[in-house]
Amino acid sequence: MRAFNTYVRPILEYATVVWSPVLKQDICKLTGVQKRFSKRLSGMSNLQYEARLKALSSTSLEQRRIRNDLITCYKYLNNLCEIGNFDSLCVSEVTQTRGHDETG
Repeated sequence: MRAFNTYVRPILEYATVVWSPVLKQDICKLTGVQKRFSKRLSGMSNLQYEARLKALSSTSLEQRRIRNDLITCYKYLNNLCEIGNFDSLCVSEVTQTRGHDETG
């Protein structure tokens, strides 16, 4: 598991705050890497994915993405990170989405 955490997981999690997968097929592909790796470890092949994570004291990639998103949001809201100059960005004043107003 140390090899996975050192060499593979950083690749799977690289810049997920920016590109976080939303499509089920993308999430399944990323999770599949961790599932296959953990299943090949000694004594883990007969356990379910969640049980393997617990036995390995690990967390799912989805949980790590959510945690990283929350940390980044906290840092941004508290001016703890420099993201760049977003003066040109503004809050949208559009009150309709896909043909429906937001109250409907």
